[in-house]
Amino acid sequence: MSKKEDPKIVLAGAGLAGALLATMLGQKGYRVELYEKRPDPRTGQGGPGRSINLALSTRGLHALERAGIAADILKSAIAMPGRMIHGLDSSLTYQPYSKNPDEYINSVSRAQLNIDLINAAEKQENVTLHFNQRCIDADLDAPAADFVDGDTGETHRVAGDLLIGADGAFSAVRGRMQRTDLFDYRQDYLEHGYKELTIPPSEDGGFRIEKNALHIWPRRSYMMIALPNADGSFTCTLFWPLKGPISFDALKTKEDVTRFFKEHFPDAVPQIPDLEDAYFANPTSSLVTVRCGPWNHGGKTVLVGDSAHAIVPFYGQGINAGFEDCEIFMDCVEESAPDWETVFSTYYRRRKKHTDTLARLAIANFKEMRDHVGSPKFLRKKKRERLLHTWFPKWYVPLYSMVTFSRIPYADAVRRARNQELKVQSAGWAIATLFAVVLTIFVVSMI
Repeated sequence: MSKKEDPKIVLAGAGLAGALLATMLGQKGYRVELYEKRPDPRTGQGGPGRSINLALSTRGLHALERAGIAADILKSAIAMPGRMIHGLDSSLTYQPYSKNPDEYINSVSRAQLNIDLINAAEKQENVTLHFNQRCIDADLDAPAADFVDGDTGETHRVAGDLLIGADGAFSAVRGRMQRTDLFDYRQDYLEHGYKELTIPPSEDGGFRIEKNALHIWPRRSYMMIALPNADGSFTCTLFWPLKGPISFDALKTKEDVTRFFKEHFPDAVPQIPDLEDAYFANPTSSLVTVRCGPWNHGGKTVLVGDSAHAIVPFYGQGINAGFEDCEIFMDCVEESAPDWETVFSTYYRRRKKHTDTLARLAIANFKEMRDHVGSPKFLRKKKRERLLHTWFPKWYVPLYSMVTFSRIPYADAVRRARNQELKVQSAGWAIATLFAVVLTIFVVSMI
């Protein structure tokens, strides 16, 4: 290492977590070489990429505030204080996320957020950006990373004092870790995939459907959602089985698409003028969960964001968890640097169980969103949660609120939610028992 107090950090991946972490490290005076496989997205030459809108909430916002860029990013965000459920009969049911109107999630464009974060990183004089550089391998001990130049096709090695892998769910840095001893890794694909469509702005430039809501068309084994954009459009995402009688694979022609949407999403059909063409033009992508560990290799190499813990998008926490990674990582830097082995191992220890918990929550919430959000039983459950939270705000907080509107670590939130439910059940039994005793006494006194 050149100077313990001034290491050169090679950071692979200028996506959301990578760009934010580069900004935070740069603000602390660290030298960062930031490499990204795509062309600079600010030039408009990077291709469509992934454009699922993101639900930015408390955890992510706190990290952005720490970097001093939250206010700028929120300028183009749209508040979503609840979800709008679209029934098969085109009925609408609104479900607020919280009893508190100040608690809401924010719809933000992935592409614009990435541009904002890259701009923030570039403002740091000690952060250097390199685009069109695809990471294909890493030397974990050197440490160093191998990149292919997208313009020349040539491969070159970049060495540093520290290597951070933020290169996504199919990380090359993690791929090298997978070939080391005692490294655990598993990936799980859903039987569902996703495809995107767009509801354009209305003729007058406004929103065709309710602006301040996350829209859901739940249909048991599949669903569609839509999130608003600042230009009046909505990004729609189909989450369907990849194969089977109702699936992406089952729709072969434009007539199939028209017929299917009219039957299953009737109120959406008039809102998507190019439905059939867009359906076949846009790709179908898979949904994967990645769990691995340890995320660190000694005091040389470490993983953050999707490289360490890719999850499916159904709790709206993917980017919030990635940004929270950056914040916890910087906490560890401030506590223990330049002892980088302690920094990396402490960061891993603090985050691992919580991101594993989030992975389980995200899959469970998919089932809730597609199967239950429109059912009377689910509505009664949510009403009960809001009442309990209103009456006993310090004693009872819904799990969704703890995950989305607080910074309680994920595993701690789940544990607290379970304890709350046990207390509610115990209280229910106590009230029922007391009522039975009073009723018995009353009956006996009447004899």
